[in-house]
Amino acid sequence: MPEGYCGAGRVPQFIARLRALDPAVFHAHLTWPRACKYGLVAAVLARVPAIVATEHLFVDLPVSRSIYLQQRLIAAGVDRYIAVSGEVARQLRTAFGIPAGKLQVVHNGICAAAFDRRPDPALRAQLGVSPEQKLIFTAARLDSQKGHACLLEAARRIPEAIFALAGGGPDRAKLEGLARQLGIGDRVLFLGYRNDVPDLLAACDLFVLPSLYEGLPLSVLEAMAAGKPVIASAIGGTDEAVIDGVTGLLVPPGAPDALVHAIQRILHDPALAQSMASAGKQRVRQDFSAETMVQRVVQIYDELLEGHEARHDRG
Repeated sequence: MPEGYCGAGRVPQFIARLRALDPAVFHAHLTWPRACKYGLVAAVLARVPAIVATEHLFVDLPVSRSIYLQQRLIAAGVDRYIAVSGEVARQLRTAFGIPAGKLQVVHNGICAAAFDRRPDPALRAQLGVSPEQKLIFTAARLDSQKGHACLLEAARRIPEAIFALAGGGPDRAKLEGLARQLGIGDRVLFLGYRNDVPDLLAACDLFVLPSLYEGLPLSVLEAMAAGKPVIASAIGGTDEAVIDGVTGLLVPPGAPDALVHAIQRILHDPALAQSMASAGKQRVRQDFSAETMVQRVVQIYDELLEGHEARHDRG
């Protein structure tokens, strides 16, 4: 539902719609903690038996007393908050006092088989990557959150590599200007939106995501599933997927020197790169599969609905 007064004005209509549909579960996926607040309020007022909210990302913004009280009131009606990482769960407890009994971590999961592909030499050729060059790939929205500026600073000092950035976003023009300013415009490819990310992952030598903050990034899981070594920021959420020194390397966010060192370490040590790639692929299949994620969410639905039925029978 829309935010602001427009969203508030649509609450009665949405309540009526929910009552007509009579769902057993209302599950909202939140891109930040204050998203879908009117949808959740409507679900509470419509007396949906089980109300669930998945928090995908915690944006660390100032929390006024009114916002805090608003979130506590909404939380009173939500039966379960799902956090995609332990870090997001910690932030929810700290910022809004979400009770531990209402908060559960369910890590993001992916269909790993979709990223099990052979490299296509023709794709590397289309990108203008010679056999002697290394291809470093990043798939992320072109936004300051993702740390692309730090990556470009590092790219300046790694002349043997081509950097391919997939994704659109508000910072594209700014980042293209920075690449030209750094004299690396010919080695940085701004690919825009792509629907062939699995093929790009298969074609690359290394995946890098230098984000400043995350929930639990799917792109890192996808790169691991594709059998690629990963370099990412040592931040909450990401560090629950990447085991430093085992499935990849973690570096401080916003630290180009550390990023350069990590990239060079992997590019110059093929045995280490292969070891990390294999370990990452195994880890995703064991701990971050879509099947495991779905099973855990369904278990939450079943638990909440059983509790609702028990309360209804007592009443």
